[in-house]
Amino acid sequence: MATLGIRHAVLWVTDPQASAGFYRRALGLEVTSRVGTAVFMASPESNTDHDLGLFVAAGDAAPARHVGLYHLAWEVATLAELAEAKVRLDAMGALVGENNHGTSRSLYCHDPDGIEFELMWEVPPELCDPDAVRNVPLDLDADIARWGADCLSRGARPVTRAAKP
Repeated sequence: MATLGIRHAVLWVTDPQASAGFYRRALGLEVTSRVGTAVFMASPESNTDHDLGLFVAAGDAAPARHVGLYHLAWEVATLAELAEAKVRLDAMGALVGENNHGTSRSLYCHDPDGIEFELMWEVPPELCDPDAVRNVPLDLDADIARWGADCLSRGARPVTRAAKP
């Protein structure tokens, strides 16, 4: 199994709002959502719900964090690949967490140096449910029963962009 490539980066920053303004001006990224103090942004040309996440590097949410990289996310094409990776990464002792984000299904892992990375499958836009629960335990068996093991992730599909005026 090879990944489709890096899907997004998440940074610990001192002020997510100020950083969002910077990345809007510097790279043309647009805010796609806000969750608490976190800001999620994407390129207008992107085929994902976010290319960049900005989390505050202080307070109760991240008491021991410093400004810098939180994690990079790598995308797989199918739920079957994510399920296979879960077994492999767990056997390697690398798996440290998992989550159903509503718009994606994620495994969180540490490399030998403790650097965190995410391996994820993103729900295709036509299957997204705006009322889906978010940040709940991952249930890959239920997702596979619902959509099929070979359902292609959002990133494995052709880029579809809205027509610009």
